[in-house]
Amino acid sequence: MNNTINKQIHFADLGLIDYQKAWDYQTDLFNQILEIKKQNRELPIPEQRTTNNYLIFCEHPHVYTLGKSGDEKNLLVKKEDLHTIQASYFPINRGGDITYHGPGQLVVYPIIDLENFFTDIHQYMRLLEESVIQTLAQFNIISGRIKGLTGVWIDFENEKSARKICALGVKTSRWVTMHGLALNVGADLTYFKNIVPCGIEDKAVTSMHTELASAVNMDEVKKTMKEKITSLFGMALLPS
Repeated sequence: MNNTINKQIHFADLGLIDYQKAWDYQTDLFNQILEIKKQNRELPIPEQRTTNNYLIFCEHPHVYTLGKSGDEKNLLVKKEDLHTIQASYFPINRGGDITYHGPGQLVVYPIIDLENFFTDIHQYMRLLEESVIQTLAQFNIISGRIKGLTGVWIDFENEKSARKICALGVKTSRWVTMHGLALNVGADLTYFKNIVPCGIEDKAVTSMHTELASAVNMDEVKKTMKEKITSLFGMALLPS
């Protein structure tokens, strides 16, 4: 039996945080896990160390991020003009195309060693989507998936009126994950007009606020999301 399996997870809510600071923070945790795994390869099992798992919640000031396989043409504003809308721009190392982060959007960064749970990237992505679907259901919002498209959608069975409410984009190395998902709770959707969201031209973007036609308590969304993620992955949440 492998005694290095660790299903415990550290949780942190960073609040509203600059994108670069959050990226540096999760990159540091990501690299720490990779270093332990690298060292473990040279050690007999009794001497191997367990790897930690982290679940990070936050919001960002207005920012556009472009995945490594994305097309910069999907940013519809000149980079030198982004300051006029108080936004910044980062080409980053996750999968996917361009997306927007901003206040009122819950961003979730799981930095976990999948070897503590399962080794299947497809399953990982589907469980992240499922955590959002179940969270939205708690707020009486019906959502689901569209075949061939990553993320969570409203009116997902209607190709013409489908609306994206949550984007996903991750990076993995040696089964360690970083980046994650962004759920529009009360985000200012006008910022999405400056991009082709996720490189998909014919689909609209929405938020919980828009779908319910009323404000949504972010703390309640966070509480529900944390419960759904830890339950679906079989995680043991460590005391903060």
